[in-house]
Amino acid sequence: MRDPAHVRGLDGLRGLAALYVVLFHCRLLSFPGFPHNSGPAWLGWMMYGRIAVVFFLVLSGFSLALSPARNGWRLGGAARFLRRRAWRILPPYWAALAFSLLIAYFVVPASHFGPPNGSTIPVYGLVVQDMVMAPTPNGAFWSIGVEAELYLLFPLLLLVRRRLGAVALVAGVTLLAVIRGLSAAHANPAEGMNWLTPNLAPVFVAGLVGAGIITAPDRIRRLPWHWAALLAAAPPLALVIAKGPAWTVSHYFWIDLAVIPAMTMLLAAIATGRPASLMRLLTTRPLRGLGGFSYSLYLVHLPVVMTVVRKIAPHYVAPGLPTFWFTLTLGLPASILGAWMFAEVFEKPFQRHRSWKSLGRGAG
Repeated sequence: MRDPAHVRGLDGLRGLAALYVVLFHCRLLSFPGFPHNSGPAWLGWMMYGRIAVVFFLVLSGFSLALSPARNGWRLGGAARFLRRRAWRILPPYWAALAFSLLIAYFVVPASHFGPPNGSTIPVYGLVVQDMVMAPTPNGAFWSIGVEAELYLLFPLLLLVRRRLGAVALVAGVTLLAVIRGLSAAHANPAEGMNWLTPNLAPVFVAGLVGAGIITAPDRIRRLPWHWAALLAAAPPLALVIAKGPAWTVSHYFWIDLAVIPAMTMLLAAIATGRPASLMRLLTTRPLRGLGGFSYSLYLVHLPVVMTVVRKIAPHYVAPGLPTFWFTLTLGLPASILGAWMFAEVFEKPFQRHRSWKSLGRGAG
């Protein structure tokens, strides 16, 4: 049975965002010197994986708030929500953690900070990597820690939305983030740093507030949200193009804030079924299918891509562009196929069943 809060097109967006993250890592690992573009200029559009993760956070806030928005911004119990989130998120995450540790220990290290050590398993196992530093087993896992903290805050954010309104919630969270961002110590955290949740909270909150489009009056729903999203995206996009990837990466804190309106209005457009051409694309079977296991793709693709780039490609192709094409040819389909198989075992069963008892009956 379809979730009554389901919005057509969101799965397709998830699929595209996850695919972009995979392409970003294929490009990142094939050419040295990131964030400087040492590869062909025409591949420069693949250098902004952080923005795709920001979109995931907006989409997460939006998706989680759809049901509460239909119910007067009431959650139906914080404990129930957190239990269901843990059931949905943790089993595939822990399985991916085990997989990533095996690859990092025995095949290829996960980062230049060193191999996993004794602190890695408890820190990443408890999903506190945004609060406690430890060598990572998988460079994509930083955002899972951020998401986990935002889930814990979600009931409080909904309460503020219900009691004080959307403007107060957005203004309050954004103001706190901006104050933090004006501190040189936190404005542009270096890659591998933690405590990113306060910086990214406005992103999640924007999606949460944007879910109100579901119950908005018709005059609001009929607004040309897709054109508004395009106009809102133009200034930050022009700035990114003009300044280049090195500047953009060092100013991601502000870029994140700048792209929030465009991303939120895009989701409002999709929720109202426009534009029709984009809706047709997003609801095609391949994109819906990819979106269905996008979480698994995000979790497991990086060890696969790193193995191809670092351990397999050097035996067959030259560095640089040949390695990139080799990785696209081998690493991209291997990541997608591997993620689909992973999802069938470690993700989909936890979507179909809501308890260990139900899961056991289904397995039997």
